[in-house]
Amino acid sequence: MMNYSLQVQNLKCGGCAKTISEKLATIEEISAIAVEVQTSTVSFNATNEAAFQKVENKLIEIGYPPEGTKNSMLTKAKSFVSCATGKLSS
Repeated sequence: MMNYSLQVQNLKCGGCAKTISEKLATIEEISAIAVEVQTSTVSFNATNEAAFQKVENKLIEIGYPPEGTKNSMLTKAKSFVSCATGKLSS
């Protein structure tokens, strides 16, 4: 089990953090998910490199691409929706 930490873009609030945690929890090969809003950091344990790739892909899919990854208008829009969804479900 390896510990990973990613700086992500578009992470603004607890609603965003809740959405990220819920979506990443669906990936079976990872555990110990922690989202830190102040530093825009997502940390987790992964069983292998493929699981890490799944996390990166899921973050991009829901609108929170890792730093250094393209952050398009579509990605920003997805993060806005994810943020609102996270706030509404709390």
